[in-house]
Amino acid sequence: MKHKWLFAAGMFLAAACQAQQNTAALPQVTVKAALVIQGLQAPTDLAFPGAGTIWVTEQTGKIKVLKNGGVTGVLLDVGDKMVNVNGGYDERGLLGIALHPSFSSNKKFYVFYSAPGSNGSNNKGVLAEYKASPGNDKADAGSERIILTVDEPESNHNGGCIKFGHDGYLYLGLGDGGGAGDRHGSTGNGQRLDTWLGKMLRIDVNDSKTYKVPADNPFVHTQGAKPEIWAYGLRNPYRFSFDKKGRLFAGDVGQDKWEEVDIIEKGNNYGWRLTEGTHCYNPSTGCNTSGITMPVAEYSHREGASIIGGYIYNGTKVPALKGLYVFGDWTSPVYYLQYAGGAWQRGKVAVQNYPSNLKITGFGEDAAGELYWLTNTDNGPGGTGGAVYKIIPAQ
Repeated sequence: MKHKWLFAAGMFLAAACQAQQNTAALPQVTVKAALVIQGLQAPTDLAFPGAGTIWVTEQTGKIKVLKNGGVTGVLLDVGDKMVNVNGGYDERGLLGIALHPSFSSNKKFYVFYSAPGSNGSNNKGVLAEYKASPGNDKADAGSERIILTVDEPESNHNGGCIKFGHDGYLYLGLGDGGGAGDRHGSTGNGQRLDTWLGKMLRIDVNDSKTYKVPADNPFVHTQGAKPEIWAYGLRNPYRFSFDKKGRLFAGDVGQDKWEEVDIIEKGNNYGWRLTEGTHCYNPSTGCNTSGITMPVAEYSHREGASIIGGYIYNGTKVPALKGLYVFGDWTSPVYYLQYAGGAWQRGKVAVQNYPSNLKITGFGEDAAGELYWLTNTDNGPGGTGGAVYKIIPAQ
């Protein structure tokens, strides 16, 4: 997610009363939060394997199995493979999960977690494949197949979201390596094509060993570039999703002033660290924005502190959200984007039956297109104040 959470959250609360909202042009949409489960340890992501079952990843390493409003077991625990994240605030851990497009037949799923570092790195991001056992309530811990690993110089900006696109390939969002200001390298990692950090990767995991690089990836034939790169210039695309049209919406966490939503497309440069949102960052003025794809929406730290990317709503239970991109901020606000007049405009989502002090840590979408979000009461993963909510119609 981002560095200086406590500082950012404090600044948000102090400035909330004087925030200059730019959402007045669109009507507020009101929904209700239905509690699905609580008592979780820092939930980060969701998967829906079928038959009314939900898998929820906890940052500390477990994948809990949810049925009928309760936890019925642990699908998998990778905690013994990870760095220790049971202390205070930490961005590392079990961060993402995705089901193979042929999961119903091959039972394969994928996770991204933070393992102990090597070669002087703080930690090592690991993308791994596992297989679920018949019934989908247990995974074979011995079935792990490491797809790729990436050395992370710092403990933050890990990205870690993984999704399969409509093309059947796996997409992985990686942060810039952490610290502040993308300080690794003379131009930062975001603008370098010789590193995976600060990128969106696209790979074919249907390989007997690790993975293949799709032949139509944009930098396959660029000398010195990592061929897995699909897009670059990202700071920390902590959460992203595909809509029914195949568009990739990413919430890219900002530095000190701006949070942004990007539609990620093949080969594009999204600006970091030259820009933060639509604004110059390094240099602070006069930056060369030629060739940079600007975000489709942004908001300042007067209105939040760290964006949590969501989904285009395709369900049927809440007609008012149909076709809107629903997302949130770690400090609790929920927003939507609507495409109108040739641009994406932002509106507010008011939520009934929802405690105001919760941190939003992720979103999920079930097979019917209904949306969920994940919350935590704590700044870090040590407590058990995590919960899953489902969006339902307001009363």
